[in-house]
Amino acid sequence: MQDVKDTLYSQPQQVGEFRFDQSVAEVFPDMIQRSVPGYSTIVDTIGQICARYAQAQSHIYDLGCSLGAVSLAASKYIQSENCHILAIDNSPAMAQRCELHVQAYKATTPISVICDDIQNIDITNASCVVMNFTLQFIPPEQRIEIMHKIYDGLNSGGVLLLSEKLSHDSEQGNDLVIDLHHEFKRRNGYSELEISQKRTALEDVMRTETFEQHKDRLTQVGFIDVVRWFTCFNFASMVAIKG
Repeated sequence: MQDVKDTLYSQPQQVGEFRFDQSVAEVFPDMIQRSVPGYSTIVDTIGQICARYAQAQSHIYDLGCSLGAVSLAASKYIQSENCHILAIDNSPAMAQRCELHVQAYKATTPISVICDDIQNIDITNASCVVMNFTLQFIPPEQRIEIMHKIYDGLNSGGVLLLSEKLSHDSEQGNDLVIDLHHEFKRRNGYSELEISQKRTALEDVMRTETFEQHKDRLTQVGFIDVVRWFTCFNFASMVAIKG
């Protein structure tokens, strides 16, 4: 399936809320590579971390799987016997294209694609749960409940892999990382108009928090350690470990 260049915000328009619809699904690989610094490294390393913590006869959940990049990376690396990856996304357009990618890849560890809201999913017998830039699209007041559900569904020694766009806890620092991110997008070919209109589309949909807020919530629900293994500008990926 050929990737399509992201030009969704290249023309002046009445900007509505960002949605993971068919138009976004078609350009998503290009959009994410040009918008998130280190995205390929994040995805590949999450696959490696899943392999490290995967337990035999357990489930690996990819919550908000988009087109399945993390699920495919995990499938490539996991060696534990009889693991099953559950790739879940509430966007029909994303889930449909994810299914095509999974079928084309012929993953060693089986992947089931499910189109549903992650808040409707029961987490059971999990050794790894991944939320790769997913939690930021869930209203902040609902996040603690989701963390409790994930923690309760993880087996002892299991992990939550969480990637998020972060806010910095000072205005000066926040301005710096935002400016650095915008320059990253410029150098990847996005115009000022595209950057501005995309930011407008996301401002009421993506609610970012600081690393400390994420760590406090994860500790509150019971995780014994939170390891931030990747940071670039205002993007980070972390591993929360259950004892």
